Amino acid sequence: MSTQIRTVGFIGLGIMGGPMAARLVRAGFDVVGHNRSPARQEALVSAGGRGAASPAEAAAEADAVITMLPDSPDVEAVLLGAGGVFAAARPGTLVIDMSTIRPDVAWTVAADGGRRGLRVLDAPVSGGEAGAIDGTLSIMVGGSADDFEAARPLLAAMGQTIVHVGPAGSGQTVKAANQLIVAGTIELVAEAIVFLEASGVPTGPALEVLSGGLAGNRILDRKAAGMVARQFTPGFRAELHDKDLGIVLAAARSAGVIMPVGATVGQLMRSLKSQGLGGLDHTALLRIVEQLSGRPEPE
Repeated sequence: MSTQIRTVGFIGLGIMGGPMAARLVRAGFDVVGHNRSPARQEALVSAGGRGAASPAEAAAEADAVITMLPDSPDVEAVLLGAGGVFAAARPGTLVIDMSTIRPDVAWTVAADGGRRGLRVLDAPVSGGEAGAIDGTLSIMVGGSADDFEAARPLLAAMGQTIVHVGPAGSGQTVKAANQLIVAGTIELVAEAIVFLEASGVPTGPALEVLSGGLAGNRILDRKAAGMVARQFTPGFRAELHDKDLGIVLAAARSAGVIMPVGATVGQLMRSLKSQGLGGLDHTALLRIVEQLSGRPEPE
């Protein structure tokens, strides 16, 4: 455990934040958590953490504050809002936003925090619920190199691949690229599964050999079996991936970059959400492929 960071405020104890905070507890940090849903907060207390009645309370005594929230407006409200983290945190506090938000918002948050004497990092993650539970997340960090080194003991308790990718906002830019690749790969795996099934080829042996060749990827390794079984219990909800694709497409437009495949996958993910299926795992893109192909769901 770090000799400098002992008490950690953790705000946002959902599918990802809950197990991440629990890993910090197991690493020996004093974790003070807050969540809008009391049940999530109680789970942290049961794991050895402490509860806080508000984000400000979680931040007031903390050496570092971590946020893991759904979207840019949530981060702005919790960090910048009246009675929020920035108003309560002591100068010098390390603030690490591990949510997935717009890069421009991450930059604004960092600039505001810097004016208040806070050390702010954007450190979004990849790896889903399983990675959060196992502590194997990939963490892409934007901010100063010194603040990154100060945060490393915390990040090491939650992740396996931890990389400083550049100044403020860079972590969110890399995460946007990550979400683009993940969504595109899920869509291609979904198309391949539906194609194999429609052709009468057993999917088990087919996916096994595909995984061993150049087509091999982590979606095939970790998600394909659930897709074949039509098990879409969310590890990462489609509605959140829809939000993330909106972020990457908007950022690409600002950067003058054309993303024809990304735009198409964004439309397919939005279709899933528009049909009321946004609470399913993002691999439920397979359902859209079935619908477009006029194929009924297997019984």
